[in-house]
Amino acid sequence: METKCLFLDLDGTLLNDQKEVTPGNREAMERALQAGHHIVITSGRPLKSALIQAKRLKLDGPGCYVIAYNGASIYDCSSKREVFRQTMDPADLYAVFDEANRRGVYIQTYDREDVVVERHNDSAIARRYCSAINMDFRVIDDVRLDLSAPPVKALLIDFNGRTATEPMRQWIVENLSGRVDTFFSSQFYLEVVPTGMNKGRALEELSRFLGIPIQNTLAAGDEANDLSMIRAAGTGIAMANASEAVKAAADAVTERDNNHDAIAEVLERFVFP
Repeated sequence: METKCLFLDLDGTLLNDQKEVTPGNREAMERALQAGHHIVITSGRPLKSALIQAKRLKLDGPGCYVIAYNGASIYDCSSKREVFRQTMDPADLYAVFDEANRRGVYIQTYDREDVVVERHNDSAIARRYCSAINMDFRVIDDVRLDLSAPPVKALLIDFNGRTATEPMRQWIVENLSGRVDTFFSSQFYLEVVPTGMNKGRALEELSRFLGIPIQNTLAAGDEANDLSMIRAAGTGIAMANASEAVKAAADAVTERDNNHDAIAEVLERFVFP
């Protein structure tokens, strides 16, 4: 039997609407791991938060990996070490921060482990975001002076929709194209990452690291930030609850949604047919 590697988005894919793994998904993933296949949590979350999730979901042992920051970090759960990390050019980060601050749009970044927020930003937004990912945040005066490590990405947040963040996306495309990529990972979150750094690139990097042919990779997701890995994988799979753009890009669409064992369906169809 050939070893396969399954790349799974968290929210809206592996997790149901209550942020839990359904019993059917749990049983199917345990069977896959016991058979020697690999399971990769693939998330836009910071590495620290993604590792908390991996431990909570019991996907932190042999055969398990974590891709965090939408592809900027790859972590081997078995050896307990980061095997890949891509950072942003600080000059690009400063440019995005300056424009967001000029417009009054909330923006944050990340250094080695922390969510980092400049003091003048709305702390209520930071608290709401960090509460959802089981982390705290660190307040600084200036990203130019107070980061403890090179940044991996920036995140702009507007919990009222995209009225503020869509014009920022357009500005980033017009002024920093070729230097950074930007995309929405949810209705509220606008991601800014180094050009070419995405979940699909991380899928390719980890596949090379493991010596697994791309045709033996599967990727499942539901939102725009999953498109790159769905396109890069040997088999790209959209959840029944995925956006129409994700469904259009996928090789297959599940019949079940994230609340009804969709990942078990993926494994039944493509790993244990």
